[in-house]
Amino acid sequence: MKILVPVKRVIDYNVKPRVKADGTGVDLANVKMSMNPFDEIAVEEAIRLKEKGAATEIVAVSIGPAKAQETLRTALAMGADRAILVETEEEVEPLAVAKILKAIADEEQPGLVILGKQSISDDSNQTGQMLAALMGRPQGTFANTVEVEGDSVTVKREVDGGLQTVKLALPAIVTTDLRLNEPRYASLPNIMKAKSKPLATKTAADYGVDLAPRLKTLKVAEPAVRQAGVKVADVAELVGKLKTLGIA
Repeated sequence: MKILVPVKRVIDYNVKPRVKADGTGVDLANVKMSMNPFDEIAVEEAIRLKEKGAATEIVAVSIGPAKAQETLRTALAMGADRAILVETEEEVEPLAVAKILKAIADEEQPGLVILGKQSISDDSNQTGQMLAALMGRPQGTFANTVEVEGDSVTVKREVDGGLQTVKLALPAIVTTDLRLNEPRYASLPNIMKAKSKPLATKTAADYGVDLAPRLKTLKVAEPAVRQAGVKVADVAELVGKLKTLGIA
């Protein structure tokens, strides 16, 4: 079985994003970029499935600028076999991403597509669900556990009340949650080997997908600064302040 793993290049999760002075977006100048943490979990899960003998090939895919090759090389160093970069300098919306991934999946015919449940750049949490709808495939979102058995995959999903277990017929779409696994670090020998692994470069036009945006960002702003707290002498003063705020 072949596994397709989409990965996204985002601002590193340890970096605090800065909003541009004109409020048009997030400032990416001289900012450390890395693989989206949820996608890193997806890559790790694909590798574990291959190590168990449930998969034979892992194909990493990214849609973004030329520098996204670095993200794909990270996936290759972790254990992916080859990579595809759909190069574009434009901001790509989830629906366009899903359409490109569908076109790639139609070519590659993977038995499983594993991707992060959302990216930390826009928190859309839409691509996996849209891809499943476009392909007409079953989906297991927010995966806590993934087990492939023959021509089906069992997924334990994280839901509000605990865990829900679903069994999906392959081919299927799975989106990963934080508790699924702990991604491995790429060793130096594997990083060197990743440089020689195949990485194909495509464009959205190669797949007949229009990247024209359907949404317009009006303004981006920093979160409101929290006001400092105050100390109260006793319960009576506390209740009085709560009444003033309209809470009590």
